[in-house]
Amino acid sequence: MIDENEIKAKMEKVIENLESRYTTIRAGRANPNILHGVMVDYYGVPTPIQSLATISIPEARVLSIKPFDKSSLKNIEKAIFEANLGIAPTNNGEVIMLTVPELTGETRKNYVKEASSMAEEAKVALRNIRQDENNKIKKDESLREDERDMCLEIVQELIDKYNKKVEEKFKEKETELTSI
Repeated sequence: MIDENEIKAKMEKVIENLESRYTTIRAGRANPNILHGVMVDYYGVPTPIQSLATISIPEARVLSIKPFDKSSLKNIEKAIFEANLGIAPTNNGEVIMLTVPELTGETRKNYVKEASSMAEEAKVALRNIRQDENNKIKKDESLREDERDMCLEIVQELIDKYNKKVEEKFKEKETELTSI
């Protein structure tokens, strides 16, 4: 037989990955997750920006980055520039401010395309999980034909369920990106 919980766990990880990737797409509002993956050269060691500074949202479209060590201010600013976020940092000597620009119609369309592409990648990952499980089921000689069919059907029901979740996540993100 198959371990349904193991398959669900794998598929759940695909959904979690999609959600975390969606947080990196900005929707015209300040979101600390856009800085996820920005590495700062701190005394010769690449360090995540979250480890070097407090990131807050003083206004809806403004991110404030206050370093724990003021000597790292220039390096943080440089790392943000190099990350090519599409946002120019302003440095007042103590804090770096990132003002998230309003999204244009064209930018919104591009972000929706990006979100759609991420959803498609998640569906491919789900199909790969299904393929792996189906191969295991077909190779398992201890299963009778009716048990094998039942297992394949369970896997298909799971893939359908998780594909719907991917679609729901995409629709949510699309609504967020297209609403002004």
